[in-house]
Amino acid sequence: MTRKRNEIPEEAAWRLEDMIENQETWERLYEEVSREADRYQEFKGTLGQSAQRLLEGLKFDDDISQKIERLYVYARMRSDEDTAGQQYQDMVSRAQSLSVRAAELSSYMVPEILAIPDEQMDAFRKSGNGLVLYDRLLSQLIKRKDHTLSDEMEALLAAAQDATQGGSQVFRMFNNADVRFPSIRGTDGREISVTHGTYISLMEHPDRRIRREAFQSLYGVYRQYSNTLAAAFGANVKQAVFYAKARKYSSSREYFLSANEVPEAVYDRLISSVRKGLPVLHRYISLRKKLLKLNELHMYDVYVPLVSEADKHYTFEEAKKMVKEGLAPMGKEYLSLLEEGFGNRWIDVYENEGKRSGAYSWGIYGCHPYVLLNFHGTLKDVFTLAHEMGHAIHTWYSNESQPYIYAGYKIFVAEVASTCNEALLIRHLLEKCTDKKERAYLLNHFLESFRTTLFRQTMFAEFEQRVHEMGASGESLNSEALCGIYGKLNEDYFGPDMVSDPEISYEWERIPHFYTPFYVYQYATGFSAAIAISRRIMEGEPGILEGYKRFLSGGCSMEPVELLKLCGVDMSQSRPIEQALEFFEELLDEFEVCMK
Repeated sequence: MTRKRNEIPEEAAWRLEDMIENQETWERLYEEVSREADRYQEFKGTLGQSAQRLLEGLKFDDDISQKIERLYVYARMRSDEDTAGQQYQDMVSRAQSLSVRAAELSSYMVPEILAIPDEQMDAFRKSGNGLVLYDRLLSQLIKRKDHTLSDEMEALLAAAQDATQGGSQVFRMFNNADVRFPSIRGTDGREISVTHGTYISLMEHPDRRIRREAFQSLYGVYRQYSNTLAAAFGANVKQAVFYAKARKYSSSREYFLSANEVPEAVYDRLISSVRKGLPVLHRYISLRKKLLKLNELHMYDVYVPLVSEADKHYTFEEAKKMVKEGLAPMGKEYLSLLEEGFGNRWIDVYENEGKRSGAYSWGIYGCHPYVLLNFHGTLKDVFTLAHEMGHAIHTWYSNESQPYIYAGYKIFVAEVASTCNEALLIRHLLEKCTDKKERAYLLNHFLESFRTTLFRQTMFAEFEQRVHEMGASGESLNSEALCGIYGKLNEDYFGPDMVSDPEISYEWERIPHFYTPFYVYQYATGFSAAIAISRRIMEGEPGILEGYKRFLSGGCSMEPVELLKLCGVDMSQSRPIEQALEFFEELLDEFEVCMK
């Protein structure tokens, strides 16, 4: 049975009091920000008067934004502890509303700044009054000049934000608070709960009946609610299309990628490069079918490890030790930060009833980062710990090195640090492994990382692109259409030796990241970059640790593609993706030898 929140040991729960002491403190800060937000009106119409006035306005906006972020993140993380709890849902809603109000009140700022004549703006930026801090921000704003609307239109778009979040809110409450899956029977006849947290471990179960029944339990529920979830997802797509058109972008993809300063060509190169590499994935799928000795390979057979060590589980203490050993090449400073996170309750470790599914790292400027896990002791969970601590330490370095305005790194680079940790850990485990079967198990795990990250996330990216194109052209985004697209992509990616079970066509319904448009492709690009960086670190390439630390410390002070060049990786080219695919084939070659 899944434990209740109050049954989780204190040392296994994150200490959110480091962020905000208690609810009373949160309420005082909320009231303070509610009052202070009205001061936005004091700056309206005055930002072009002098460099000093512009500086004061930008600093005020930073201060309000930082406080609202603190309110929202705290409330959301408390809500994630138990998504059915009404108290924190209310706090999340209030923080969101306050954010929308602040956005409305400040909506004049960007148009007003862009209305400052070029010569006057140049003089402001050269004034030496402290405005130099905002020089990159001002350059970014000027680039967006063609996509910035009038004061009235900006205010209208800001006011519409809250009203257009319905699709994602419906999905979040359904997926985390309301959905329940039928239990199944274990090999001993006892009832097994199917939850978000247990699903993957059930997919790894050696008993095929359990895998099949868990698969059918989960997707049977999603199929039952397919029309509702299609409406929620369709609303989210239409929201993205609406904002892209309103801001004069050619597509929602251009809109979201430009926000991260990533050229659209990077997205296209990813899909085309991975598409060319699908034959090697098909080869891996064929090998899986052969090794499992199956006449038909089904989608519920793709997660089960192919060697006996698959049953091995780890305590959380063992997981921490493995991660520390694997990340030793990162040096003493990195390891000390890792130890600090392990020892000072940055991490919420175990699943509890109502807890948000999955894993993430999050936090605020001015406080250490946090990690949410749903740890069940599998090798995947060990790698998830390494992954999320990569995010956390990336955040720590950025916050320590950058002012608030540039501390938040772009999503495009966010997955690099986390995946680099995973790659270092698997390389370490492979290097010290002497047992043939254990080595085969680790190779299988690494191959699965490629399948689920480089290939699967690219498939997600292709699905997302097609759906947004349909939304832009006014085509119906009903369940039948969405399932048809997803089912065909699944067939393309998994190849002729995979039976594409009808249930898998509903998989798009359970992917939370689809509600953050054009996010998932960055898992695949980040994975490719991380493979390249981890190889350099393991080989002890001169200067790589220094370059990597500069990358981790960079926040968003540079464009993402330029930040990665500090590590010797150029994602404006297709070569990093091709190298990752080549490495996948090398691993597959070795795995085939191990399994003979």
